[in-house]
Amino acid sequence: MHDSHSERMSGSETRAAGGLALVFAFRMLGMFMVLPVLATYGMDLAGASPALIGLAIGAYGLTQAVLQIPFGIISDRIGRRPVIYLGLVVFALGSVLAAQSTSIWGVIAGRILQGAGAISAAVMALLSDLTREQHRTKAMAMIGMTIGVSFAIAMVIGPILTSAFGLSGLFLATGAMALIGIVIVAFVVPKSTVTLQHRESGLAKQALGATLRHPDLLRLDLGIFALHAMLMSSFVALPLALVQKAGLPKEQHWWVYLTALLISFFAMIPFIIYGEKKRQMKRVLLGAVLVLMLTELFFWEFGDTLRALVIGTVVFFTAFNLLEASLPSLISKVSPAGGKGTAMGIYSTSQFLGSAAGGILGGWLFQHGGLGVVFLGGAGLAAIWLAFAVTMREPPYVTSLRLPLSPEAQRDTGLADRVLAVRGVTDAVVVADEAAIYIKFDKELLDRASFDEVVNPASETCEA
Repeated sequence: MHDSHSERMSGSETRAAGGLALVFAFRMLGMFMVLPVLATYGMDLAGASPALIGLAIGAYGLTQAVLQIPFGIISDRIGRRPVIYLGLVVFALGSVLAAQSTSIWGVIAGRILQGAGAISAAVMALLSDLTREQHRTKAMAMIGMTIGVSFAIAMVIGPILTSAFGLSGLFLATGAMALIGIVIVAFVVPKSTVTLQHRESGLAKQALGATLRHPDLLRLDLGIFALHAMLMSSFVALPLALVQKAGLPKEQHWWVYLTALLISFFAMIPFIIYGEKKRQMKRVLLGAVLVLMLTELFFWEFGDTLRALVIGTVVFFTAFNLLEASLPSLISKVSPAGGKGTAMGIYSTSQFLGSAAGGILGGWLFQHGGLGVVFLGGAGLAAIWLAFAVTMREPPYVTSLRLPLSPEAQRDTGLADRVLAVRGVTDAVVVADEAAIYIKFDKELLDRASFDEVVNPASETCEA
């Protein structure tokens, strides 16, 4: 393999990864700060009902699901930055609309507009344009970590900001964060000279059919749908349970979420290490889904004291964070060579649809059946997920690699077959449009000498 693979990230790559991670962070903060407070403070809005509160919580997922992939495709045509700027402006306008509204319908319209600023695909594509092959996974991991941290921060500062400035103040703060995102893209993120059509970070139409027919990818898509549906329905019921059942004033909810997220973050790490090191990811996944189901049943049966609700919230977030961290890794492992970008696009769409469905169904169940029925619905959803996940095959423990090809290698019709013949290689596909080969291999089984013998003469030594 080339020496370039041992290089550190350059200054511009670090600025790109750090800047775009911050853009994600501010947008996620804006999206999630509302979750722990909308069910309690939103009931003061004109026309509010539990069903409409649920719609307001999940509404952003509808537009985000519909526009996520089209925005990514448009960014291939007109460039990443215009799409990101437009998305952040739309998000800010949605925030202002929600802040000015005194009725629940105005807040719902604002949340729908917030979701229309669907920039995730364009941000990931820009990250690919600005980072070299060997550092891309590291840069994407930075963004993944930032999303997790911003979710945790949002859960804590959402209730604190709302108790100080009200719902309208909170929405104005989310709008300001979107504008800060624009400043970061304009002045911190380096300008890109290339627009890569890249199958690891973008959607490939050719891979769409195979991805939609892949049984294990569909199981993972169902999983992220169910996980985010449970999260959103929980935020219809949990804040109200803390007020009505446990008698905890809504201004104090922040410490429940802070406690739960801190403990859950450290509690999940051993399970992730065990799953990866011992190659037991399926067992870890099934265990976490089972725990989610039992936690929802626990909330339903015992969720009427503060102690029970805090314990349940800690356990819920431990399982939630474990699954949130594991599912993208499983998508990478299970997706075919050169199909990860497409698989992640469908996965993200499933996630946003789950958020929308969870908020809407959670609100409807609460209005027609009360708090307990919302938790029962969550348990039912976890049970359905568990039934599908049990039949999933153990994922392959593989590493993905993309190598640019030399002009001679591009004309070599037998290259993919020769790479596939190497012991430890599980999949290989040459993508002529990109002049690149995508390879998946098992590090522990790979015949490194044979691999280098086939791959090194074929790959471009000057990776940009």
